[in-house]
Amino acid sequence: MTTQRIRSFLAERRPEGPCLVIDLDVVRDNYRTFRKAMPDTAIFYAVKANPAPEVLELLASMGSSFDCASVPEIEMALAAGAPPARISYGNTIKKERDIARAFALGVRLFAVDAYEEVEKLGRAAPGARVFCRILCDGAGADWPLSRKFGCEPAMAVSVLEYARHHGLTPYGISFHVGSQQTDPDAWDSALASAAAIFGEMAGRGVELGMVNLGGGFPARYLNDVPAAREYGQAISGALRRHFGNRIPETIMEPGRGLVGAAGTIKAEIVLVSRKSDTDQARWVYLDIGKFGGLAETMEEAIRYPLLTEKDADPHAPCIVAGPTCDSADVLYERTPYALPITLTAGDEILIDGTGAYTTTYSTVAFNGFSPLATYVI
Repeated sequence: MTTQRIRSFLAERRPEGPCLVIDLDVVRDNYRTFRKAMPDTAIFYAVKANPAPEVLELLASMGSSFDCASVPEIEMALAAGAPPARISYGNTIKKERDIARAFALGVRLFAVDAYEEVEKLGRAAPGARVFCRILCDGAGADWPLSRKFGCEPAMAVSVLEYARHHGLTPYGISFHVGSQQTDPDAWDSALASAAAIFGEMAGRGVELGMVNLGGGFPARYLNDVPAAREYGQAISGALRRHFGNRIPETIMEPGRGLVGAAGTIKAEIVLVSRKSDTDQARWVYLDIGKFGGLAETMEEAIRYPLLTEKDADPHAPCIVAGPTCDSADVLYERTPYALPITLTAGDEILIDGTGAYTTTYSTVAFNGFSPLATYVI
């Protein structure tokens, strides 16, 4: 829920227009919770979730490593105080010149999922450690990932062998069980595949050393989610089950789970209307929508808590939409939200749990609307 520090900031500062406020105390607490739940697993924060310098500096000071998807993200992590040894270039789709730049900056850990990517790395980052991303089932996730990243587990052996022949160091396996994964057991089958690849590579004389557990650790939105310790227990059990006494080094890439609950967006209602005199549902238009940072409402995948000062009043179904002149800018229609019947233009609304994937999804100036303003407290 929105913290008292955020409420106090909004009450005192009264920022104009929609804005995101991040409470660093929540980020700090979440990091400590993950460390306690999975003490043997290194945390590589997914920078794409929220690259605010204050967030990166806090996590770097606490010892976090960083999962980066681009050279600019690598440069952000370095500027925040992270040494190159604590940075992974985790995108499997990279320009060769970007690989060379990352290598020149000291990065030595790279993701691959194809022979062609291995060839680029062999030329631009000789001797680097590589981990191969494999496809896995995203069942149980609110936002299952597509086949865009990763290869079939059977192919991963050949990709890693190919990496060895190109002067690289085959280091491990990675996967992603889907964003906002609410099933702690979702990692089991992926770890079984990883263990099989470790065995096959060992038979070829290559000892892999690392499993990247990826992200997927959820934030709380409308519904409760399992505690971090439940994920830690389930993953620890799966590692013992599939790797026995030879448990590899593990890393994790939380993004949403670290910063999602740390943020609240303050928005304003622009219009409340109906499409006909017999309409059962009102349309509530906000001054922020999909193009202002709420892209994860696509297909209503992420349903954010909506809070108003009139929540004690009677409620009725509402369709929630953004302010732009694009018909796709409707947040919730398939499953309308119950909102106070007394809402009117000018009322403020807090959109909770919006610390992740909002500022980075906000357009520069679609329809002339300014990018989402951010305050870090």
